[in-house]
Amino acid sequence: MSSTPSKVTLHMVSSLDGFIARKDKDVSWIETPDTYERGIDLTDEQITTFLEGIDCYVMGAKTYEHALALGWPYGNKPVIVLTRRPLKSARVNVSFYKGNLEKLVTDRLKPAYKNIWVVGGAVIAKDFLRGRLVDEIIVTVKSMLLGEGLLFFDSIGVEQPLHLKDVTSYKNGMVELWYEVKRN
Repeated sequence: MSSTPSKVTLHMVSSLDGFIARKDKDVSWIETPDTYERGIDLTDEQITTFLEGIDCYVMGAKTYEHALALGWPYGNKPVIVLTRRPLKSARVNVSFYKGNLEKLVTDRLKPAYKNIWVVGGAVIAKDFLRGRLVDEIIVTVKSMLLGEGLLFFDSIGVEQPLHLKDVTSYKNGMVELWYEVKRN
């Protein structure tokens, strides 16, 4: 294992007004037909290389069930599902966790993985932020105003300074904002 410190990245896709799903939990709006000519286009090879750099994923039970229904985009990477209810594992690379998040991150995840991605949902994101367990935040903003639904951020309850590391605009109209969490 390399000497590079482990990092926890919180990643979400959001509408411009901060929603990650419609009121009925529908996320079909993510596939918008918008185009931005000056944006970059990603090749399949670039996407594959990027995804290979992620060592494991952490998600909530609803995100897990939604990912299964959509066709499981996480491949064979280890996935830890945070849940308080019993769930059946549909994949051998999925494990379930109920307990203290700080203990999960410091005792289990960081010793085993370098690039840990928290991918959903809103409650999990807030719990990781409140616990100051996130090293960076990547928000992909889609060209859409939903008006109402499930908010990505609401009442986190902690103030957290950030440093903007990068901004990328894509041909499909989405904009990616990449922030480093500043430590005091």
